[in-house]
Amino acid sequence: MAYFDFEKPIEELELQLENIKKTAEKNKLDLTASVNELQDKIQKTKDKLYANLTGWQRVQISRHADRPYTLDYIENVFTDFIELHGDRNVKDDKAIVGGIARLGNQSVMVIGHQKGRNTKQRQLRNFGMANPEGYRKALRLMKLAEKYKMPIITLIDTPGASPGLEAEERGQGEAIAKNLMEMSVLKVPVVCIVIGEGASGGALGIGIGDKVVMLENTWYSVISPESCSSILWRSWEHKEKAAEALKLTANDMLKNGLIDDVIPEPLGGAHNNPQKMFQIFKESLEKMLAELMHKKSEELITSRIAKFSKMGAFEEAN
Repeated sequence: MAYFDFEKPIEELELQLENIKKTAEKNKLDLTASVNELQDKIQKTKDKLYANLTGWQRVQISRHADRPYTLDYIENVFTDFIELHGDRNVKDDKAIVGGIARLGNQSVMVIGHQKGRNTKQRQLRNFGMANPEGYRKALRLMKLAEKYKMPIITLIDTPGASPGLEAEERGQGEAIAKNLMEMSVLKVPVVCIVIGEGASGGALGIGIGDKVVMLENTWYSVISPESCSSILWRSWEHKEKAAEALKLTANDMLKNGLIDDVIPEPLGGAHNNPQKMFQIFKESLEKMLAELMHKKSEELITSRIAKFSKMGAFEEAN
């Protein structure tokens, strides 16, 4: 497993543990006491390390190559998934996937950004950076869900909307803006979950919901720490400082009233125990939907608009 720089103490201890186990097996020795002692030390080190993560360290965890992506959640949390393609205008944007599925006995529409595991997949998915047709596809599926009274679940994991010239020519800003407007008045429950990176309008384009929540080791911000650093200091060297200043972690976002809740992850991040993460995710999602499903359309729309309208602090000049 790949380790980050700040995880070096854990890496060294786990290497020691592996060597002790190999020695015990090779020489037929009973080293149970040493193994237990080292395992206890590893656990204490993890507890201390992950309880005091910086903003930049959480950004790193959110980008781990083994972290579950949208299709992983769809496969392990939902059943009977049928993917729907295309925006009925330009093409099928592979950076956003969506379709009808079941969560228990409830039919739902699931939509999310999808990155790639290898070079070929990342090129196909454009690293999870959607073009205008991706956001238009997402909106088409949301309208379909609204027609058939299915709740909508969006999974956010993107470094931003596609920044290319062609995306701008096809109306990137307009596509995202229209999604914000239309999602505000959808007549069915909408739950938005940040499962990895949540950067700028690329994330916000599928991020207007009755419940907006983040996994514990994710980030949500108008700009990435690297880009912020390059603008303010003309260098990426200050990305750690930028991450702290942006207040982009789940706890910061909850404290500032910009999200509704934080979903805990297994110790060390979702990539350390995906199956446990899927279980926690499913339980949290079912709880949120149960809370929303009994509400009338008018109540959903009114509270959704009110929630986003009151975000931020400002003063009016006389």
